[in-house]
This record gives sequence, structure tokens and C-alpha cells, in this order.
Amino acid sequence: QVQLIESGGGLEPAGGSLKLSCAASGRATSSLLIGWFRQSPGKDREFVASIARNSNNTQYGNSVRDRVTVSRDVAKNSVNLHISNLKPDDTGVYSCAAGPPGFVGTSSWSKSFTTWGQGIQVTVSS
Repeated sequence: QVQLIESGGGLEPAGGSLKLSCAASGRATSSLLIGWFRQSPGKDREFVASIARNSNNTQYGNSVRDRVTVSRDVAKNSVNLHISNLKPDDTGVYSCAAGPPGFVGTSSWSKSFTTWGQGIQVTVSS
């Protein structure tokens, strides 16, 4: 059974950049759809990015697509999320998630993902 752990969050200034990592145990991330979501207080969970299994096909949320890149680090069995030009609205809890084995393609729908990390706080100061 795959387990996911996020790292790299914290307090960052507006205009800066940030790298979040999602490390997996129990299965190779390259064999799984991996997605990133975020949730801010009082707001619904928002899709940020996803990367398809065995592929570099990616999908990005509309509010972040010009500032975000998702990529795999095969050697570390992890998926990274780079966010540039941080804005205070980027503040929230970021969670990575994995789709079920065999899932084809990318997805922005949270119900496509069956395993979730515990989430990590990102705070962007103005």
C-alpha cells in the first residue's frame, strides 16, 4: 500500500519561490497518477497540478498554471511541485495524492485519487 509524505512547506515571502516534494513508499511514483491539491481556510479544496503515470503528461489548475511546474524525481521516488512568484493567496495546506494503480492520464478531480498525504502548510507573507 502506497504512503505519501509531503515536505518543503513553511513561510515564504510574496514573490519568492517554493518547492514541495511528495515522497512515496510502497510503490514507485512513476507508476502512479500523482496530484497536488491545496486548501485555504474557508475555501474549497483546489486542484493545483497532476502528472500521469509512466508519462510526463501534466495538468495544471487555472489559477496557478503560469507559475507552477510538477515533475518527477525518479531517483528519490518523489514528485516535486515548484511554485514561483508566490502570492498571499497561495497560502494553504498542500496535499499530494495518488491515483489507483492503472489510472490512465491526468486528472483534476479529487475523487480520482485514492491515497492522500497528511498535507503540509505553506504560508506566503505579503
